[in-house]
Amino acid sequence: MSASPKSRRRVLVGVSAVATLSLGVGVAAGSRITSPEDAAAKTAAPKASQITVPVEKKALSSKVVARGDTSFDGAVNLRVETSGLQTAAIVTGKVPTVGSTIREGKALLEITGRPVIGLAGVLPMYRTLSPGSKGPDVLQLEQTLNRLGFDPGTVDSKYDSGTAAAIEKLYESAGYDAPTADERLTQAVDSEKKNVDGMKNALRQAQAALRQAKAGPGKGDTSVQQGAVDDAQANLDDAESALAEARFKAGTPLPVSEVVFVKTLPRRVDDVKVERGGTVNGVVMSVSGASLVVTIKVDAQTKERLKAGMAASFDLGDGTIVQATVRRITRNADQYDVVVAPKSLTPAQLERLREANVRVTIPVKSTNGKVLAVPIAALSAGPDGSSRVEVLRDGKVELIAVTVGLSADGYAQVSPTGDTKLSEGDQVVVGK
Repeated sequence: MSASPKSRRRVLVGVSAVATLSLGVGVAAGSRITSPEDAAAKTAAPKASQITVPVEKKALSSKVVARGDTSFDGAVNLRVETSGLQTAAIVTGKVPTVGSTIREGKALLEITGRPVIGLAGVLPMYRTLSPGSKGPDVLQLEQTLNRLGFDPGTVDSKYDSGTAAAIEKLYESAGYDAPTADERLTQAVDSEKKNVDGMKNALRQAQAALRQAKAGPGKGDTSVQQGAVDDAQANLDDAESALAEARFKAGTPLPVSEVVFVKTLPRRVDDVKVERGGTVNGVVMSVSGASLVVTIKVDAQTKERLKAGMAASFDLGDGTIVQATVRRITRNADQYDVVVAPKSLTPAQLERLREANVRVTIPVKSTNGKVLAVPIAALSAGPDGSSRVEVLRDGKVELIAVTVGLSADGYAQVSPTGDTKLSEGDQVVVGK
């Protein structure tokens, strides 16, 4: 029995559907099958390509940047030597306030009613000076007096009557009576005066005896009387010399307890260690210079790049830049203190910077205008040790020999050597 046409069509449709489905499954399965070569290609690292940056034209400046603390320059503790006083060293007046200024030639304190005058000098006041004293401290004193306009006569290392007269003027200017000599010296003057008076009386008697001998009958030999006059005159001369010496030694002295030498003046009072009615025992006050400075610390290698007189600047924190100068560099253990002084400050800036910490910049070296510059990472060394850069041109890398100049902020100044060319905008390789 044969199938009908309608039945045959159903079979054909079913076979076709199965074939189509099988084809789809085969394609899907085939798309998931990967050969070993394809798998390796897909997991391999991408082909390396050069990382480049353009050659720039810029000014370079090498600098030292550090943070530092502000202070008033030259802070010192002031001590008054009171060992020479006959009474207790009681503070009786002129006690300064913190923030006040002590000035040269003026009293900075009163002890037992006497002034302690501040003078500028590097040698400390370690002894009482008086007529007859000699030494470098006397020379310093006379130089100071002369500078202040109190003429001491010849400026040398000898304390003489001219020095004493200048001391009297110093005290008068400060508003005080000049010091007086020790009582033993004034007593010696009185004693020598009496001796002179006695010698004068002896001379008058000898002269009277000589006149009487000359007026006598026969005008005999008067050599004895003349000898007595000569002896009396010599004795008077000696007595007058002794009186002059006694008066010289009793001239105006400078007591060790009435002067303090400070390296420079004026100075600001930072701290006061005494009070009125108290006893002086050691440091009486701490003072500092009138100029504010910033101190940064650097290592030995950085120190070699710096020197006094170099330009500097520091940031006030609000964008204001203050121009400054390196004042000095001193060793401090295994580091160095670099002291930077501003050229000028307003009163408001001065107050703001008191005991502040600021950022200091000291330019060390700079190029003369704009130069060709590349990142330091672009530099490499050739077989002979020379420097070179890799320039990417038209897809190819070209080695360009260069001379390296100043390096700063991650860049180096370069200039091509020989016939090679390097221009602003050229792409140099810095990595792959």
